[in-house]
Amino acid sequence: MGKTKNNKFKRPSFSPDGLSATPVKQAEESEDEDSPAAELLDKLQSPSADVREYACASISRVVQQSQTIPGFLQRDAVRKIGPLLLDRSLAVRETAAGALRNLSACGGPEVCEDMVRQDALTPLSALLRECCSGFDVSSSPTVKGQKHTLEDVANEAVNLLWNLCESSSTAVSVFNKTGLLDVLLLCLQRHPQNMELAISAAHCLHTVTEENTELVCSVNAAVFGVLENILLSTHTSMEYTLLRTLATGSLWNLKSGLSSAQQSQTLTVLATTLSHNLSLDAGDLIPELWHAESARLSKETTSAAESDHTDERPAGHEMEEDVRDEKKNGRKPNGRMSNTKNDISDLLPRDRLELREAKALLSAQQTSLEIIVNMCCSDEPSDDEWEEMSSSDESEMCADGMSDTNSSLLSPLCLSAELHTILLNHNIPQQVLKKAEFPRAAALDLCSKDPTWKYLLKKMQRVQCRALTCLHNILSSMDTESLGGASGLQAVAQHLSSLVFSSAEALKDEEFLEAVTSALRSLLQIMATKNIPQCMTPNQLMSFCEAATSCELVSVRVNALAILGITGSSLAKEKNTADTLQLTGNALLNIAMKDSNLVVCGEALDALFDVFADGDEAEKAGKNINLLSSLKALQPGFRAKLRKEGKGKYSPDQLCVLDNIRINLKRFISYLENLSRK
Repeated sequence: MGKTKNNKFKRPSFSPDGLSATPVKQAEESEDEDSPAAELLDKLQSPSADVREYACASISRVVQQSQTIPGFLQRDAVRKIGPLLLDRSLAVRETAAGALRNLSACGGPEVCEDMVRQDALTPLSALLRECCSGFDVSSSPTVKGQKHTLEDVANEAVNLLWNLCESSSTAVSVFNKTGLLDVLLLCLQRHPQNMELAISAAHCLHTVTEENTELVCSVNAAVFGVLENILLSTHTSMEYTLLRTLATGSLWNLKSGLSSAQQSQTLTVLATTLSHNLSLDAGDLIPELWHAESARLSKETTSAAESDHTDERPAGHEMEEDVRDEKKNGRKPNGRMSNTKNDISDLLPRDRLELREAKALLSAQQTSLEIIVNMCCSDEPSDDEWEEMSSSDESEMCADGMSDTNSSLLSPLCLSAELHTILLNHNIPQQVLKKAEFPRAAALDLCSKDPTWKYLLKKMQRVQCRALTCLHNILSSMDTESLGGASGLQAVAQHLSSLVFSSAEALKDEEFLEAVTSALRSLLQIMATKNIPQCMTPNQLMSFCEAATSCELVSVRVNALAILGITGSSLAKEKNTADTLQLTGNALLNIAMKDSNLVVCGEALDALFDVFADGDEAEKAGKNINLLSSLKALQPGFRAKLRKEGKGKYSPDQLCVLDNIRINLKRFISYLENLSRK
């Protein structure tokens, strides 16, 4: 093993409350006989616009509880709500779009696919075109007291389109064929009048342009012109910063539609934008924004504050942020960075200007890091094919007799000289490392104490996780000197090691553990290759092993074992390390024999091969732990488990690697036997 593939990020699937997003499959008998679905759906046919609006708003609230969704789907809710997108009442249109929006967000990919199959995109497309055609007509100031505007309706519709395209490739295909790109561009250009709508459109555009060859072929100079005009805007608000960041992501996705000369110029513009975003210090800015809001709100009367907090938007959207944030963040099988829709600016009351700014800042930084991850990543197939490949005997025949032809997929991408230089010139590697630190205590403390700001804690932690994944890719794709040389790498290693043990909460956060262990693994590999001394103490090494190998996430356990193997291999070359090697060997043997996952067992064996491959200290430690007899004892069980479980439970590439380990285990036992005869 010992090799890792650069992480990418793709759109993850929705999963409310961290649960599997499969409400369609829930047992029908679990539905309450008194379900509100039937009554609310009947009210959609009422001749009264107020009743129709009430029904849509109620559905929007109710479907946030995912167990209620099957009841609506079984009663053909999508086909009943869809026509209301073109209702004669603007309020009904908005609340109908809001109900479908929440249904798509809380229902998951299966529900989104079902909505597309039931032709929700036809009335949605018509609604979007009608809204956009009326923008200029309705561009005059909003009439005082007016509750609903065309742009409010368009914002709900764009968010629904975003949800569907994020989860359904069919929706993206329909998007391409029906020319909805023009509609998004019109919404995007409304940023001087309506930033909420523009940001929603920018998020949607960032999503639909990802790996969309058909769309790239159809873009023209006008599309690039709209995006470039946004990038050249000089507004300093955080919402504009987020808008520019999303435009940057879309331009990166569409770059193949530019000429070589244009691509070079665009890369510099993109790097400048990303560097500026990462240079902003959320640790300073968030407390400043919090104090500014406190000062402003303290001057308002209680009645005015209560009035400002009343939002006439479709009921229930306040929960969609939590739905987005609780899903499995940032990764799909091939690991590409996602344009995840967990940053919806219109979910906050419009009077919370400072809070919206803080949220936009963190969203911009998260998205910036995601873009940099993909810049440093090749476009090869997915982590589904298993990101870990054996470090030895890669030319061995696989279990099915086919040679391993995929090893090249896992080689780190060497950045083009131009992109490498641009990233360095904009100080991006150092800025990424800075973002990998924990959020500053002052910002954490303020957000922890204020209920309305508390949800920013997760967003700050997500920025850190993205930075760690970004660091993993940068380490794999940049030369040592550009990262500070030997001393710089050692400092980074000490920092990453300390992060793992920074708090008890950190050890419970699987996303964080996966990100930090991936980055540390890459760094230690590079240091070992360059013969740079490791920095982890024996106690830290054992604590790390104990904490990380107990994690339920397989990738974290695999990273932990790889780190033990890399560190142990380096220690084996030093003097007086037999005791530490003995502890390491016992830990690896225990995992190789007892872990239920063959991938983890294989990584533990591979780490043992690395640690005890050579050296007097390794030979001494191996004898002390009876390594030879232990490996002989576990060999039959490993082979039997591989034969019994292999093909039904693991992918062909995983089986290829595991069979390679089986062969190496036999060879390593022979090596130890020869060593014992000397």
